[in-house]
Amino acid sequence: MTVLRQKMIEDMQLRGLAPRTQESYAQVIYQLAKHYHKSPDQIGEDELREYFLYLKNVKRVSSSTFRIVLCGIKFFFEQTLKRTWHTLDLVRPTKEEKLPVVLSLEEVGKVLQCVRQEHYRVCLTTIYGCGLRLLEGVHLQVKEIDGGRKMVHICHGKGNKDRYIPLPNVSLEMLRRNWLTHRNREWLFPSIHGNGLGSPVNTNGPMHESGVQKAFHAALVQSGVQKEATVHTLRHSYATHLLEAGVSLRTIQIYLGHASITTTVIYTHLTSVIEAQSSDKINEMLARLWR
Repeated sequence: MTVLRQKMIEDMQLRGLAPRTQESYAQVIYQLAKHYHKSPDQIGEDELREYFLYLKNVKRVSSSTFRIVLCGIKFFFEQTLKRTWHTLDLVRPTKEEKLPVVLSLEEVGKVLQCVRQEHYRVCLTTIYGCGLRLLEGVHLQVKEIDGGRKMVHICHGKGNKDRYIPLPNVSLEMLRRNWLTHRNREWLFPSIHGNGLGSPVNTNGPMHESGVQKAFHAALVQSGVQKEATVHTLRHSYATHLLEAGVSLRTIQIYLGHASITTTVIYTHLTSVIEAQSSDKINEMLARLWR
């Protein structure tokens, strides 16, 4: 590790950035240095301007990717190198107004039933049943499950915030049965590898999220559901289904761990039940108007 990279990592640690964010920002600077074939502290403002134009016009990266690149570069040049350049204030990611993909309850069932390996099926079912982010599900610990109160305690979620979420009975029973297959004292979904003798060997850490993503994608294809869904789609579907069931936006906001209700409001655009109710109300109003 270079001295410059180490300094940036230390700066990010002092700022209190999450480990995942630190990895993303460090990778951004690595890609920048690789593009110009030189140390990032030797890159000038004009080259930085050209790089942003290259990402927008040639690579055509998504708005979310561009935002991560911009944040990583801004942190490195402004915080680590102490450079204040006009370009960094000028550049803005393109705003996208895309609505997330949502699966119906039946489609969620089809996909989960097609997950072949039990530990992946239990993990994905828990992610949907509690509206978790992928890493929140993969990193669940035994101590975070309150079986008596049927609650999940998410510790240090996004933004380093804790929250409690109701744990469905089905999910609790699945977690208990799955735990008996490995009996890991810390992780609900430990990384398990074969020992070559037909028996699993428990490792100290949780299983990797990439395995869960691959299992979900394979199940999606096998299920025949024709939507561009990902593991995160289960979280969107959970929120939408709760809203359709009459759960308040404020409650859903708390369960999802959103800092602002504005983020949660997006689900009002995704629920077919609310759309149908709105259509009924509009028809009723017009009918009364023209009696």
